[in-house]
Amino acid sequence: VQLQASGGGLVQPGGSLKLSCAVIGGTFVNYAAGWFRQASGKEREFVAAIPRSGSARYYEDTVEGRFTISRDNAQSTVNLQMSRLEIGDTAVYYCGVTSGWYGLHREEVYEYWGQGTQVTVSS
Repeated sequence: VQLQASGGGLVQPGGSLKLSCAVIGGTFVNYAAGWFRQASGKEREFVAAIPRSGSARYYEDTVEGRFTISRDNAQSTVNLQMSRLEIGDTAVYYCGVTSGWYGLHREEVYEYWGQGTQVTVSS
């Protein structure tokens, strides 16, 4: 299974970006998916997750209401729509998938990871 993340870039505070993660190989509908991020000098942290069914969405507190995670099973992609971006959102964003269904906020449950995409929020 390979994951290819895309969509990062430079954006001003208050702006928007959409990240996409293509899952190649495996059976996408059998995976829950999540986004994590790692700012310079910090540990990787949970951002958002969506279970296999897509019936729920989980967010880290500081992004709730600004970010939206979604999945397209036909395209085998998981997306992260980010709005009202803040300087503190600057980080490398990683997508991951897991065949598990609980603890989706925990990095260690994810089995496969993408290469990361840089998001920089700056004026």
